[in-house]
Amino acid sequence: MLNYIKKSLLTGVGLALRSKSEIEELAKGFAEQSKMSQAEAKQFLNECQQKYEDAKSGLDKKIEGTIEKILVKLDLPTRSDITTLNQRIDELTKKIEKAPKK
Repeated sequence: MLNYIKKSLLTGVGLALRSKSEIEELAKGFAEQSKMSQAEAKQFLNECQQKYEDAKSGLDKKIEGTIEKILVKLDLPTRSDITTLNQRIDELTKKIEKAPKK
């Protein structure tokens, strides 16, 4: 039962949606209620913090991927497209400035 509760607490999406301080408080409260030893509580807190970072990173990547898909569907230029266009504009500006004037 204890492992089941621990795994439930470490669930990715739920963990990613909470703040780091909330996770630490939940882990400390859980450790106190389950009467873990200090070493077990510390290990559990470290597990929670690591799972939080992993979940947050995974969620960030999913959000970025979703935004990219939306931009593609909307046919909006990406940052690299704009950078490439700016470089081309700079090159053309230099050519115009170097061209002989009539």
